[in-house]
Amino acid sequence: MTAQLNATDQAHLRRALELAEGGRGRVSPNPLVGAVLVRDGETIGEGYHAELGDLHAERAALADCERRGEDPAGATMYVTLEPCAHHGRQPPCSEALLEAGIGRVVIASEDPSEKASGRGPGILRDGGVEVAFAAGPEAAAARLLNQPFRKHARTGLPFVLLKLAMSLDGRTTTAPGDSPWISGELSRALVHGWRGEADAVAVGVGTALADDPLLTARHAEARQPVRVVFDSRARLPLDSQLLGTLDQSPVVVVAAPEADAGRVAALRNAGAEVLVAAGASPADRVRAALSDLGRRGVTSLFLEGGETLASAFVTVEQVDEARIFVAPVLLGGSEGARRGGSAVARMTALETRAEPVGEDTLITARMKEW
Repeated sequence: MTAQLNATDQAHLRRALELAEGGRGRVSPNPLVGAVLVRDGETIGEGYHAELGDLHAERAALADCERRGEDPAGATMYVTLEPCAHHGRQPPCSEALLEAGIGRVVIASEDPSEKASGRGPGILRDGGVEVAFAAGPEAAAARLLNQPFRKHARTGLPFVLLKLAMSLDGRTTTAPGDSPWISGELSRALVHGWRGEADAVAVGVGTALADDPLLTARHAEARQPVRVVFDSRARLPLDSQLLGTLDQSPVVVVAAPEADAGRVAALRNAGAEVLVAAGASPADRVRAALSDLGRRGVTSLFLEGGETLASAFVTVEQVDEARIFVAPVLLGGSEGARRGGSAVARMTALETRAEPVGEDTLITARMKEW
């Protein structure tokens, strides 16, 4: 049952949403979840899903309640996602709530995955617990919190975040011999953080050949994403930094069926995983690769580098969010150095916002909602 909540309910759900952020970059493919336990208007326990395999948010809040010496019986649990009812890395949270004698559960968003969807709330209601689903801004925020989880649950495909950096005149590359960076230092630091939040980061082979990137997250203790190179002809050099750092994270090369067998074998011998994606065009291969990555548990893909690759993702309408840095510089140069603006314009944003990042401006465009 969807319910209009009072101001107190909304405040506790907002706190649960804040707590959920503590697991960002650490719990995928699980969702971000936060929980607050309240009795007589006072918080008696808080928790969030902090690490993959650790306690879920509801059980973490109950454990915090016990540490505080409080009794959860009859209390209200505010949670950002419906409590689970299945056994996974952890036992069902609905079971824990019933055992604790929780009287009311307020849920910010449903779980669209097949193994969950509605089961936990149903079990709680059958056990005599009052269950209410939130409506309004807290519900919307809870859905946006877990867009990668929700898309993967509904489609089997990863959520795709496209990052671009361009000059005021739309250039995405600098002249030979100049610094390769268009965006500023603060912007680049944000990018490393985004890499650490994603399951995988991807570039086209043109970017890999031109820049020889590492594609790792440089922040201390950051989770390293799987690194994906869309490389139809299997041209990634065997002495590239990507293949030289396989101890940090895996490398997946997406090749076309007609790629040279010797090059494919050499990449595999060097330690790369080669994913052969069928399709006559880059867009077809993107669609096939996304399906394969989704089956392997990749729920989020951070797309960096390569106009051709970005255009292919847009062609198959698989850009879910775009983050574009606009730097306060004019670079000039040939038309070939200009980002194909028509590619991104072919998808219409649901919502956009702009904010300063150092001297740059970051434009965030949400293309879809799951």
